[in-house]
Amino acid sequence: MSAREIDRLRGPILRSVSRSFYLSLRVLPRPLRDPLSLAYLLARATDTIADTPEPPLDVRIEALRNLAGVIQGNTRLEAVAALRDSFGPLQKNEAERALIGALPGALQWLELLEESDRREVRDVLKKINQGQTLDLEWFGTGTSTSTRTSTSTSTSIRALRTAGDLDVYTYLVAGCVGEFWTRLCFAHVRNFSGQTELEMRELGVRYGKGLQLINILRDAGSDLRAGRCYLPADQLHSLGLKPEDVLAKPAIVEPIMRDWREKAEGAMVSGIDYACAIKSRRVRFATALPALIGARTLTLLREAGPAVFARTVKVPRAEVRKMMLSATFASPVSLRATFDGLRSRP
Repeated sequence: MSAREIDRLRGPILRSVSRSFYLSLRVLPRPLRDPLSLAYLLARATDTIADTPEPPLDVRIEALRNLAGVIQGNTRLEAVAALRDSFGPLQKNEAERALIGALPGALQWLELLEESDRREVRDVLKKINQGQTLDLEWFGTGTSTSTRTSTSTSTSIRALRTAGDLDVYTYLVAGCVGEFWTRLCFAHVRNFSGQTELEMRELGVRYGKGLQLINILRDAGSDLRAGRCYLPADQLHSLGLKPEDVLAKPAIVEPIMRDWREKAEGAMVSGIDYACAIKSRRVRFATALPALIGARTLTLLREAGPAVFARTVKVPRAEVRKMMLSATFASPVSLRATFDGLRSRP
């Protein structure tokens, strides 16, 4: 595989499928940037396979299983060509179509990583793929929270059963990334943090789970219209509601939304604690940026209230650029001040 092909994967393709994460990755030292970028691309590719609505559910589950097997080195690389040829043309999004087309190259890149990094990438993808499979098995149809493009309506909405199910899901698709990030940083960044690896992993897990929870809260309305409810059914039942009632009675659901927003806010505090414990300015900035965006998103969600089910809540690009400028060379004290300001700013 040529260096030019790798540059295309870590550059244009990564940028096209990631809005905010690419901003973090591009400033990292190369030893960190490559395994993190590749892990993101592979996770996004498996998510795209799972989210493709045209094939029947059993076909998507089997395709996801086959691709996961290739990533783990248990299935021959040649199997990816069939996935590329069958799922690539179905992608309406040009960036995702290009990503599926580049899958063989991404998997060749995986084989070129150092053995320890390859092992870490495979470990985190194993968990993420497990979460994606659970998502398909739980909901059966529709699209996951990472796609956010469905406009269809459904008269039958499936919901997660309990808060424990939501906790497991957020760990598998995002909390494990906090562990992955931490292990790579301790392996590749000299004098990474004054805290222990265990302490940083625990903060990283909470941080990752919180970021996924923000995605779920932000996209609650579009997911419901696609037949998926990540708000636990037992909590809805406590208010006398079924998942099908949420869109018609969004104000009644506000106590549940507020409870999960508060959990996500606590997780963003863990995220900024994590970032402020990092000694490298470049890595600190890359780690802090999602927490800053997350804090601002939560403020917008809080202000939107029940209207969040009817419209999209997203931090404008101009605000993200301002966050980047303020955080680029910020000290831990300055980062905390910026974070606190974003949490309270109307």
